[in-house]
Amino acid sequence: MRKLKFIFAATALAAITFFCPCTKVRADAAGCGQYYIGGMTAGFMLGAGGAQVIGLSEVVTEEGIRRPAEEIGIHTGDCIVAIDGIRIKTVGELNEALERSAGKSVTITVKRNGDTSETSITPAKEKKSGKYKIGVLIRDTLSGIGTVTYIEKQTLKFGALGHGVTDENHDSLEISDAKVYLCSVIGVNKGTRGKAGELRGLFINDKPLAKAERVLSTGLYGTFEKNYDFSHAEAVDIAPLSEAVIGKAVIYSTINGECPQKYDIAIAKVDGNNKDNKNFVIKITDEKLIEETGGIVQGMSGSPIIQNGKLIGAVTHVFLNDPTRGYGIGIEKMLEN
Repeated sequence: MRKLKFIFAATALAAITFFCPCTKVRADAAGCGQYYIGGMTAGFMLGAGGAQVIGLSEVVTEEGIRRPAEEIGIHTGDCIVAIDGIRIKTVGELNEALERSAGKSVTITVKRNGDTSETSITPAKEKKSGKYKIGVLIRDTLSGIGTVTYIEKQTLKFGALGHGVTDENHDSLEISDAKVYLCSVIGVNKGTRGKAGELRGLFINDKPLAKAERVLSTGLYGTFEKNYDFSHAEAVDIAPLSEAVIGKAVIYSTINGECPQKYDIAIAKVDGNNKDNKNFVIKITDEKLIEETGGIVQGMSGSPIIQNGKLIGAVTHVFLNDPTRGYGIGIEKMLEN
């Protein structure tokens, strides 16, 4: 699967429940808030919006070598979204459409850099398999990791990332059949000045713990499974940007294994009017986190920010010239969506 670009600017379970004995946090109780604090690293698998071309190839036919896709100008990075007007979402659907053609010319709809165009293509019959092909290597899903920010207690609706999600071409993504998996962090590429670091993680299992339903400029949203174990999750109230102040705060993030930990930060600036989801400037002050990661790294986006016992926002970006500093989005902006 192709990796999602969970973009930073300035730049998979034996059981479906999470049980983290290494994290001692307050269990849910009446009156302790409306939102569970996230901080767990999750693997997201989203539809690519069609059959994405990750390479071009030749087709060996009885008559010789053919390259149908290359001949009509298809490029790596293009997304095949329809054949003869029929929507294509998966590799299987593309193969079925090519077989139906029986080698006759079809109309192919291709999306490139947000623009869609149509042209004719004649599939070639491969000598070895007898199947009709157009000479492309295809992927239909995109994957990446990020951090869950919150889960609403009553509805189990969640929000994550705190910023938009794009592929390498900055194209929007299909959200149908999108899944969310628990992810175990197995390593960290440490952030340094001028280069963003990143978490390295593995999907624990092919059984999802939640379903993603919307991708917006303020994050990825969906619903957790009802049998998710919240007995070790801390529930808190939320606070609007008007209650956020310059000073000490904490973030919850996972930089090793599956269990979120709490790390100290300082809020250096609060800007409730920012239109780019950069409502906070934060600085990592926790020496342990700096030692392990260098500061904020890719995969930590969505890490919840807690101040005075309330959820006020989420980490979204890292400063490339100083990985200990970055931006955050206000929780009210995430909840608006």
